Amino acid sequence: MKLAMTAVAAALTLTGSAAFAGGGDFIDYARVIDVQPQYQSVNVPRKDCYSEYVPQSRYTPGGRNLAGSLLGGVAGGLLGSRFGGGNGRVASAAVGAVAGAIVGDRIAGREPAREEYYEREVRRCRLVDNWESRIAGYRVAYEYQGRNYSTMLPYDPGARLPVHVSVDPAIEGR
Repeated sequence: MKLAMTAVAAALTLTGSAAFAGGGDFIDYARVIDVQPQYQSVNVPRKDCYSEYVPQSRYTPGGRNLAGSLLGGVAGGLLGSRFGGGNGRVASAAVGAVAGAIVGDRIAGREPAREEYYEREVRRCRLVDNWESRIAGYRVAYEYQGRNYSTMLPYDPGARLPVHVSVDPAIEGR
């Protein structure tokens, strides 16, 4: 029985040694000494818009004045209806209306062509450089087991920094 107990103890000892022969990894905490934010300039372009008023012109061609033709036609028709009798009266009214329309058109004349000027709003936009200072990370100085280290982190760790510790045996001659 004593022999069996010795063998079990030896086996446990060897198993425990084998577990640490490859090294051990664990998490511990280091004391943070200093944290300095690191800044970088970033261009965030912005849109700058404004209104501008541009002169424009519009050409309007001349045309006939229909009011003169209509008034002349009505006056000529009334005047022509005073002459003749029966069918002659209708014919003289028709001839008077046509003649009155022609005369009215000539008197009223043509509307002259004209050019109109006005201003049209034009919206213009452009991208303008807009430099901003942003935090790129934090330079962290920390102390672990009496030694000082530093690293860059994307966040401020606070007073304690978790560190990954790996322990491997030092083999002489290597």
